[in-house]
Amino acid sequence: MKTTLTFAALVPALFAGSIAFAQDDDAAFGERVRQYLLENPQVIMEAVALLEQREAEAQTAADGDLIADNADALFDDGVSWVGGNPDGDVTVVEFLDYRCGYCRRAHPEVAELVASDGNIRLIVKEFPILGEQSVLASRFAVATLRQAGDAAYEQVNDALMTMRGDMTADSLEALGEELDIDTQAIMQDMDSDEVTAILAQNRALGQAMAINGTPSFVFGDQMVRGYVPLDAMREIVEETRAEG
Repeated sequence: MKTTLTFAALVPALFAGSIAFAQDDDAAFGERVRQYLLENPQVIMEAVALLEQREAEAQTAADGDLIADNADALFDDGVSWVGGNPDGDVTVVEFLDYRCGYCRRAHPEVAELVASDGNIRLIVKEFPILGEQSVLASRFAVATLRQAGDAAYEQVNDALMTMRGDMTADSLEALGEELDIDTQAIMQDMDSDEVTAILAQNRALGQAMAINGTPSFVFGDQMVRGYVPLDAMREIVEETRAEG
């Protein structure tokens, strides 16, 4: 019966006769390795899988450290919108951009996750990275939260995620009037130092967390960069809950 060595056994197998190998020249030794791998190509896949596993474990550990180091800014900055259950046992933080297609795709799924679970605390970080219109929209959203409160922010957040056309001062003002919120106060606050500071704070946090795209999520002590469908989010929440 033919015996197949695992990757873990490959090195000792190749070097078992180290004294004899030492007398071979480099070309001969290289040919031995090459021949072995040609006859056992699955060893390469085992090595790749092992490398990917180790890299994933290292990334998870590094992300956990980043979350712990930035916990106050993530979970208790005093300025970000907090929705869902404020006493929920799992906190989800979302970094979003209103012009991001995947953020728009994730938006109803995040809403369904929070509504159907009932025990999730959701924090939104305005993270405009897709140009001037993104920044303008986030300024409008942050000013809405400051001037009109949580309920108005939630309305604006929903509306901006489904808004068609350009996001301009005129279109945002029209949106505010349509939602019957204090549009004048919001428009006046958009360029304030306070709103600028909040967006700068979020940008700095994103850089500290190695976030360079949206959406990005923090589920408890786990980082997820990029879009994930509803079922996957539910699995992550349950994992986080079980670990907690």
